[in-house]
Amino acid sequence: MSNPYKHIQEAAWEANLKLSELGLVLFTFGNVSAADRGLGVFAIKPSGLPYEELTPQKMVVVDFEGTIVKGKLRPSSDTKTHALLYKHWKNIGGIAHTHSLYATAWAQSLRDIPIYGTTHADHSTVDIPCAAPMTDEMILGDYEYQTGMQIIECLKSRNLDHEQMEMILVGSHAPFTWGTNAEKAVYNSAVLEAIAHMAFVTEQVKPMAPKLKNAMIKKHFDRKHGSNSYYGQKFSK
Repeated sequence: MSNPYKHIQEAAWEANLKLSELGLVLFTFGNVSAADRGLGVFAIKPSGLPYEELTPQKMVVVDFEGTIVKGKLRPSSDTKTHALLYKHWKNIGGIAHTHSLYATAWAQSLRDIPIYGTTHADHSTVDIPCAAPMTDEMILGDYEYQTGMQIIECLKSRNLDHEQMEMILVGSHAPFTWGTNAEKAVYNSAVLEAIAHMAFVTEQVKPMAPKLKNAMIKKHFDRKHGSNSYYGQKFSK
C-alpha cells in the first residue's frame, strides 16, 4: 500500500538528524516537523526517542489540529505548538525547536539578541525577539498551545512579519525557528545559535558594545534579500 506521507516523513527524519549533526541538540532534546499544505498534515519527531533510533517510518503524522493521522508512537510534546503555527501561518512548511546552548541562554535571560554585526544583519534587520514568559494561568492551562500563542503574539506586538523574522526566543524556555520547509527551519536554527554565540562573546569583549549602524544593517540585508540583491549565483533555466 502506498504511503502518501512518505515525503514529509523522510523530510522530517532528515531534518531531525541534521539538528543532531550540527550539535544543536543533546539526547532527546528538540524536534523538527515538515508539513504538506495540500494534505493538511505535518510529520514530526516522536516524543523522547533518541536521534540515533529515528527512521522515516517512526515520524508521526498529525493534522493541523494536532490529531494523529499516521503512526503508532506518541508525537513530540511540542506538537500543539507546531500545529498552531502551521494553522496560523499558511505559508510555512517546516518548524524547528532546539535547546541549543547560546540561544537558550539568551531565552533564559529574557533578553532579545542585539544586532551587533553583519552576520546578524545578513538574516534580519532587527534584534532577535524574546517573547515574554507565560503567566501561571497559561502554564497551568494548555501549555504547548500557549507557547505557540506567545510566539504569534510577540511578533504581532512588535509589528514583525514571520516571513522576515523566522526565529524567536521563548522567554525562560528556548528557541523556535521556521521556514518554507524543514531544511530551512534547521538552517535558521543553526544561524540563530551562531548569532546568539557571537552576541554573547561580543558582550564579554565589550559589555557596552554599540549596535550595528543602520546603513550597514540595510546594506548587508539588502545585498542578500533586497530587490537588487547580488549575493550568490544566478543560473539560467
